[in-house]
Amino acid sequence: MKHYRVKLNLIAAVATGMMAFAPAEAAGLTDFRGIENYVERQARVPGMPAYCFMPDGLSYLQLSDDNRKIERFDTKTGKVIEVVVDATHTRENTIDSFDGFELSPDGTKVMVWTNSRPIYRHSFDAEYYFYEIRSRLLRPLSTEHKRQQAPVFSPNGRMIAFMADNNIFIKKLDYLTEVPVTTDGVVNEVINGVPDWTYQEEFATTSSMAWSADNLSLCYIKYNEAAVPSYTLQLFEGSCDPLSQYSLYPGQFVYKYPVAGQVNAKASVHSYDVETRKNKDIALTDPRIEYIPRIAFAPGGNDVMITTLNRAQTRMELYMANPRSAVAKSILTEESKCWLSTNVYEDLTLESDGFVMFSSRTGYDQLYRYSYSGALQRRITTGDYDVTAYYGYDAAKGLHYYQAASSSPLDRTVSAVDRKGVVTALSPAKGYAVAHFSPAMNYFALNYSTAEKVPVYTMCAAPTGKSVRVISDNADYARRYASLTKREFFTFRSDDVELNGYMIRPADADGRRCPVIMYQYSGPGSQEVLNRWKVDWTDYAATQGYVVVCVDGRGTGGRGRAFMDVVYRRLGYYETIDQINAARYIGSLPFVDASRIGIHGWSYGGYETLMLATAPNTPFAAAVAVAPVTDWRLYDTVYAERYMLTPQENEQGYRESAPMNRVSSLACPTLIMYGTLDDNVHPANTIEFVGALQGVGKWCDMMAFPNMNHSINGCNSRSVVYGRLIDYFNKNLK
Repeated sequence: MKHYRVKLNLIAAVATGMMAFAPAEAAGLTDFRGIENYVERQARVPGMPAYCFMPDGLSYLQLSDDNRKIERFDTKTGKVIEVVVDATHTRENTIDSFDGFELSPDGTKVMVWTNSRPIYRHSFDAEYYFYEIRSRLLRPLSTEHKRQQAPVFSPNGRMIAFMADNNIFIKKLDYLTEVPVTTDGVVNEVINGVPDWTYQEEFATTSSMAWSADNLSLCYIKYNEAAVPSYTLQLFEGSCDPLSQYSLYPGQFVYKYPVAGQVNAKASVHSYDVETRKNKDIALTDPRIEYIPRIAFAPGGNDVMITTLNRAQTRMELYMANPRSAVAKSILTEESKCWLSTNVYEDLTLESDGFVMFSSRTGYDQLYRYSYSGALQRRITTGDYDVTAYYGYDAAKGLHYYQAASSSPLDRTVSAVDRKGVVTALSPAKGYAVAHFSPAMNYFALNYSTAEKVPVYTMCAAPTGKSVRVISDNADYARRYASLTKREFFTFRSDDVELNGYMIRPADADGRRCPVIMYQYSGPGSQEVLNRWKVDWTDYAATQGYVVVCVDGRGTGGRGRAFMDVVYRRLGYYETIDQINAARYIGSLPFVDASRIGIHGWSYGGYETLMLATAPNTPFAAAVAVAPVTDWRLYDTVYAERYMLTPQENEQGYRESAPMNRVSSLACPTLIMYGTLDDNVHPANTIEFVGALQGVGKWCDMMAFPNMNHSINGCNSRSVVYGRLIDYFNKNLK
């Protein structure tokens, strides 16, 4: 499919103070044949088909390759037991294929959806249907609203709550009736049951509805964003999925986006009584409450659990509320001197007789078990390492299952721990393992890889971890990428702190001094240096003669809170020191030309790239930033304030952390690429940075991707991004 390459060289015609270097040659993009095999869809490891375990764990449902059947498989043998849904053999209604499916809690129905349409990066609406397995009846979820969002089955499987047009409705499947729960929803003013943009992006949630175990109450969060300033992005015709209605005049995408220090949507919790059809407000009167990241009912429980945060995100208070009386009581408070780890409130796990919570109170993320009165029952895990995921509890065997960086920050191991604290590893100590357990905790699917070995998917028995069969060894994929140069892990010291990194050397690196492209993300809690399989542009760059280096500096994850918290209130400071020290270390190696080192990053990595390009005495000869933040005052409240507080509370921190305030120090050729429809890091970040450059008589190169969002994906656009990146470094480093 045809697509445009847009290159904008914005040059300030200033008579004095011009930069010492010339802008990059304005030639067309070089044809990098083969780069798509490293950055487009074919480079990704084939994933497991969409599936879900049955409640007993002895079988599971899986979507067929053609998305037209949902089949039930025997967990142990992998053999098909039956076809549960066949798109060609449904009654009353038909659809061509399914985008996905969900099994009802009672196992009698399957909800399927088709014609999905993205809303933001993590949410979508679609045309939903429910299918009765016994009768083969396929019926639309709603006859009044063509598209629905975030539907939720009731525990008995007889009702589905969903959002449409910013209001909540309940479909009663026995009677095929549709009942409105709310009526005050208005686009860009009030949203019921589905979170606003900021909650979706920064609290990793796309649904804010929960059913009580007795099926009598539906609790939901209402987001009143009327006072939040609107943000407008332009829509163009473009050539990737062109929008012909904007061929002559641009359109607009308008939504609510609170930037740092501005007003947030007001979140409130409500309950709906299914029998009386009445709504009640659940009052949370503490003035410190700014955010409500989660609501949920415990298994078998009729009291809703509500997590709340103060604006600084240093204090989480957990409430339990009776949805019928609307009375809420506080049962637990967790605080941190900096910001709370997001898994404290995003990954709270409610179990039948208590809940499991993450806490970094010892300096590392560990697991703790509480009763529903808020009493600490015991600490589940111990050790000077971070627990990175909790999978669940087998009450009969007294085993908790989890993932942790117990071997090293580079590795992830799946383990079980018993009541006495005895730990059993269920995956190798070295490498990267991810598990998906059945509800009965008797089987789990294991995804395991290393930097040298492609992912292998295995069905394992719990609690032993013994493989019962290989689901896929990805052998064909492995053969396709068998010639990749291996990643080499290394450590070095920056300000007497040991940092982890990896490098990919070109096959002919020996006997010559090579140019280097350093890549980093650097955001708080992130990790790029991991012992897991990955094919990316970095591997392609190595085939073009570059040494590619990645270093996780201070502030990144997997190494405890002290290593991470150092960046609090001063983003970009230590990250910049560490990347500069990394460049100097790399430049000292015998196969590296220290005068030809470039730096690249995307999103936070793009931000840090500009911090490095504008650092005094920068060692970098060229920089490429994609979708960069250029001033944290332009970014959203939740993320920016989590690490920086508000601009009013931390004026100096915001001023010193902004590349926009350092433009006079820009000392190397710099290219910025961005999507014009980036609803996350707005194009204004780049435009304002370029304007600031012009004001001091400097310039950079730019490339815009019409109608692309933060991910810049589709129509081979990733090949263009990284082809342009390599082209830019070729012109400035070789």
